[in-house]
Amino acid sequence: MISDKIDELLKEVSTLSAKNAEDVEQLRLKYLSKKGEINGLMAEFRNVAKDQKKTIGIKLNELKKAATDKINELRENVATADNQEENIDLTRTAYPIELGTRHPLTIVKNEIIEIFQRMGFTLFHGPEIDDDKHVFTMLNFAADHPARDMQDTFFISQNPNDVTKNVLLRSHTSGDEAHYMETHEPPIRIICPGRVYRNEAISARAHCFFHQVEGLYVDKGVSFTDLKQVLLTFAREMFGPDTKIRLRPSYFPFTEPSAEMDISCNICGGKGCNFCKHTGWVEILGCGMVDPHDLAACGIDPDVYTGYAFGMGVERITNLKYRVDDLRLFSENDTRFLEEFKSAF
Repeated sequence: MISDKIDELLKEVSTLSAKNAEDVEQLRLKYLSKKGEINGLMAEFRNVAKDQKKTIGIKLNELKKAATDKINELRENVATADNQEENIDLTRTAYPIELGTRHPLTIVKNEIIEIFQRMGFTLFHGPEIDDDKHVFTMLNFAADHPARDMQDTFFISQNPNDVTKNVLLRSHTSGDEAHYMETHEPPIRIICPGRVYRNEAISARAHCFFHQVEGLYVDKGVSFTDLKQVLLTFAREMFGPDTKIRLRPSYFPFTEPSAEMDISCNICGGKGCNFCKHTGWVEILGCGMVDPHDLAACGIDPDVYTGYAFGMGVERITNLKYRVDDLRLFSENDTRFLEEFKSAF
């Protein structure tokens, strides 16, 4: 009987499954097409007795709706599965989270710190937001020194009546030495890394912020010879055992005598190239003996103690090690550039 056939098809439709779009189409043709089984039952419906037409008609409509809903559901499931397969990126790493790497400046800074720590230096971090007293006054900068001008330094607040009360972004890490000497008694042997700020136009060779590492040693009987030996040891640890250094007379307000240190170019081996301007030497830091004024300003007796200080730019050292010729790359966070240093630590 037609009623029994409808019941059988209802059970059959409820268990339908499909693996792909072709299977779904075959099911549609089997049940819902003009030559399908449901249309075949519609043809038999003409011969149903009048008193049963209403009941059979309702069941036929339920069957058609059930078949239509089931096939639409299978079509959506197959489409979703196909989309998921199409979205698989076969080039993706097998690891769920891609591991990052240390920034090249951090790699070099940590290497510098490690070398000096092996020589007995202690790590000290000073404030990035500092005052005129520690950044300039205690370091023997004259009241009319150009570094105190707005064209060179980022001031947070200025006092025209008393420049020593000015608040600013530190323009060098030498101020960290003043902070430490003010609160500690000799012997002092510290290394001070940090970020500094200067009001400069941004270019491939300059930036408004960069990184420095400052070193200070104060004790009885400290001489320039001690400074030279420490810097020679650092240069050979950082750039190789064959590295040579030379010290040229210079001027810094907070050291006397002062010098700038060059190393033999590690790119051309001292033979001359574009990087060293064909001189065979590259400047990497400034140094000198701590000025007695600085010691006295920090409460240290300059008649009893002497000391030396040095400071270097981390970007400069990084350029020498990795030959990065554009300072802007260090702060642009371009992952293509940063990924080049994954094996550097």
